[in-house]
Amino acid sequence: MASVRHTGVRVKPRLSALALPLAAFALLLAGCVRVNVHGTPPPSEPEMPDTLRVATYNVSLYDEDTGGLVQRLQLGNAQARRIAAVLQKVRPDIVLLNEFDFDPDGRAADLFQRRYLEQPQPGGGEALRYPYRYLAPVNTGEPSGLDLDNSGSVGGDGRERGNDAWGYGLHPGQYGMLLLSRYPIDATAARTFRLLKWSAMPGARRPVDPATGAPFHSDAIWSQLRLSSKSHWDVPVRTPLGPLHVLASHPTPPTFDGPENRNGLRNHDEIRLWSEYLSPGDRPWLCDDAGACGGLAADARFVILGDLNNDPTDGAGEHEAIVELLEHPRVLRHATPRSEGAALAAAEDGGENGRHRGSHAHDTGRFGPRVGNLRLDYALPSVGFSLAGSGVFWPAPGDPDTELTAASDHHLVWVDLQR
Repeated sequence: MASVRHTGVRVKPRLSALALPLAAFALLLAGCVRVNVHGTPPPSEPEMPDTLRVATYNVSLYDEDTGGLVQRLQLGNAQARRIAAVLQKVRPDIVLLNEFDFDPDGRAADLFQRRYLEQPQPGGGEALRYPYRYLAPVNTGEPSGLDLDNSGSVGGDGRERGNDAWGYGLHPGQYGMLLLSRYPIDATAARTFRLLKWSAMPGARRPVDPATGAPFHSDAIWSQLRLSSKSHWDVPVRTPLGPLHVLASHPTPPTFDGPENRNGLRNHDEIRLWSEYLSPGDRPWLCDDAGACGGLAADARFVILGDLNNDPTDGAGEHEAIVELLEHPRVLRHATPRSEGAALAAAEDGGENGRHRGSHAHDTGRFGPRVGNLRLDYALPSVGFSLAGSGVFWPAPGDPDTELTAASDHHLVWVDLQR
């Protein structure tokens, strides 16, 4: 395999297939939700590497209709082929895919694995196989039965229906998450926080109508609101470097609301949940969907993955929570992943980019001149690891790989971890 560029870091060639023998796996039933876990014995046991590549990628593989993504993948989908090609070139050992529609039987995940990842794609590399995966229900598109946007009605059509779901979405499972791994996932030890109430968080940023000073939501609705717009997962993976807790999430964008800033405040607290999860002390309010309460063990190693929808300095949103997470004592201090393509794109797009304060080489998403390009996607390892490399897959203009990045307005972010 050729060296991966587009990142500001040159990376040595990697093995095309890495896996461990199958460990027992199970369906996790937590809080009356169904979790789809997949594991298939690999054909052989290769030499164990000393470097682990972990990545996050918002792939925009969603559809406005129930089952729409499955149908598109069955027919053959150019966007999915480009996404698979990017993964085949970067070849992460563990990757979180945001905005991959959830279906209870995992049909979309099956199709994407068999027909796209396991088939060499134009512009990609060798076929790529992930023996293990984790996916579970999300709040997006799940009807709440409540008037969450204060429109005076519940549900309705299109965006009105989406606004009254527990997380914005046009059908249950839209904008879901999919975790793929070359190494065994310990599904029985996984924790999900989809049902956690926003009001349970001490100091929760409850939205207020600035015109009246009154809470935007009534007490009856506020007491039922869920914090996570999709879900928050703690998924243990047994890697050659030891147990790794993948902390996965996709907070709501801090936009598409009104002067009450309900999405901006929710985004802040969704990000803050991870800081709480990592901090010492009792957390009796921090209860997962199976009823177990408390944060992550003090000696556990982790990586935080996801499109967190918040740049530390620029764009919409309350930036305090993401800055706090980046500076958390348990998060490894390291050079920010970067790419030459991101810096050049900001100069080309102009507009709001000219007013941004952060380094454009760190941007991970391209959103046009009105919004500008932002750092929204994160792969944050814990202390206890050393960083062997990192990058953002964002080719410079004129590079043949530029066509692959048209599949999503976000770019894959990766880190290479060593003991």
